[in-house]
Amino acid sequence: MEWYSLIFLLIDMRSFSSLWYWIFLAVLWSSVSHWVLGVPFDLITRARRQGAEAAEDLAVVVQINARRMLYISRNGGLWVIGFVFFLLTVLGMLAILYQIELAQAVLLMFAPMVLVAYLTLRLALRVETDAPEGAVLVRLLMRHRFLVQLIGMISIFVTALFGMYQNMT
Repeated sequence: MEWYSLIFLLIDMRSFSSLWYWIFLAVLWSSVSHWVLGVPFDLITRARRQGAEAAEDLAVVVQINARRMLYISRNGGLWVIGFVFFLLTVLGMLAILYQIELAQAVLLMFAPMVLVAYLTLRLALRVETDAPEGAVLVRLLMRHRFLVQLIGMISIFVTALFGMYQNMT
């Protein structure tokens, strides 16, 4: 048996019927909603409950991560945007025109992440310009996390519906 046959046996290319795809999708959305602007959610809840020192730590970490993300977007942003939309176009063509199930599955994971990345960069810009602290910063991060979770729920629902449709046909 050749090596690519072994790979196709190990990784089921019919993505929507693979348990690994659904595990990866759950882990993806779980980790994206846990790390808000690069800050773990437990740091946000600690700052909300304890205030004072924990809120200062949160503000420092958020400022560092916001500056880091904005530096990357300002210096290589056009290249990143071009590459991301190139990938979206390729995946879209493979998924829609050629009906490749793996491309459909990856597109359903990747496309909502573009929206999450946009919202994250928008939040980073707001953190840089307004420099919120304390309860205002916690409220911004919690609202961002809620939006990410909402996008994740809608994405998982649409993916599940499309996956059931693919498996039935």
